[in-house]
Amino acid sequence: MAVHGTVVTGFEGVREEFGAFLAAEEHAPGAQLVVYRGGERVVDLWSQEVDADSLLGVFSSTKGAAFLVAALLVQDGLLDLDRTVAAYWPDFAAQDKGGITVRELLAHRAGVIGLDAGFTAEELADDRAMAARLAGQRPFWQPGRSFGYHALVIGALVGEVVFRATGRTLHSWYEERVRSPYGLDLWLGLPESEDPRFLSTQPMLPTPEQAAEIEAAAASPYTLGGIAFNEHADGNGELYAFPNTRAVRAAGQASAGGVGSARGLAGLYAAAAFGLDGRGPLLKADTAAEFARIHSEGRDLVGGTAKEFGLGFQSYATRYPSLGAGAFGHSGAAGSLGLADPRQGFAYGYTRRRFAFPGGAAPENERLLWSVVRALA
Repeated sequence: MAVHGTVVTGFEGVREEFGAFLAAEEHAPGAQLVVYRGGERVVDLWSQEVDADSLLGVFSSTKGAAFLVAALLVQDGLLDLDRTVAAYWPDFAAQDKGGITVRELLAHRAGVIGLDAGFTAEELADDRAMAARLAGQRPFWQPGRSFGYHALVIGALVGEVVFRATGRTLHSWYEERVRSPYGLDLWLGLPESEDPRFLSTQPMLPTPEQAAEIEAAAASPYTLGGIAFNEHADGNGELYAFPNTRAVRAAGQASAGGVGSARGLAGLYAAAAFGLDGRGPLLKADTAAEFARIHSEGRDLVGGTAKEFGLGFQSYATRYPSLGAGAFGHSGAAGSLGLADPRQGFAYGYTRRRFAFPGGAAPENERLLWSVVRALA
């Protein structure tokens, strides 16, 4: 399978690893891969089914943009991690949630993972509509005691805190401070003029072995995982199709509704950690370290597996042994991954059009990251 794009001298092994993965795939995943060494783009690759500037649904990789905004506002003194959410958003104190801090919310410790009755499709596309309903929801566990992935709602919850604290939406902060200055192809709210570049997410049929695994893992939609992914709601659609709806792309739901490219994902983390286009890094070293520092680790009550979260961002040094301590980023359900490794000096962005099994960062990311680290060494 043809590999398109360029790498700088020394990164030929990354191109070879990308090509080897594609050759082993029975169906073209439509993948993009971009790496920055500091502020220099050193890998810019894509496969058939996509172009370099194709825009794809990045699902939960969207959260990285939302958490970067939160980090910037903490850095600016406009948000205090150890104030309660209710200090900014009084309605949130309902149902004994008044003691939850912004730090606990960002660390997925609030327990407000969804609604008893679920959301409508229209609400799922609208962060402020979700936040209004979540304010009155009781937590699904004692806040602060455990953690669980707030999969579809964390962007709405953090966004409402941002709005109440500053009088501006998270989306407007992101556009002004991050996306527009760097021309990043990672959008929270895709303009109609950019829509022709969007390629719909396609499902990838599981192998017989994967299908058996899916069947064996089938659970009630009323579990914590089912509620967090809105599976118990009437008319809940297939997750892979979420960004295929124009209303979702236009609203830029901050948990999973972002649209972008590997260039956009990698550029986000390069700008955050190292700086781009002659500008210094968006985050001071202390801010980046605090948001990357593990705040929640162990068994995720929603996913039922071991995970590590910093403040919003996923912590990756355990998940990917090739990465340095303090590596932070976020993955998305179709297989995308964006991250920064400050100790080793690189930012990484990967997208794919076809929804990878079993969801989250696609398995090939591990091999691709190893190839990047080897090239850097």
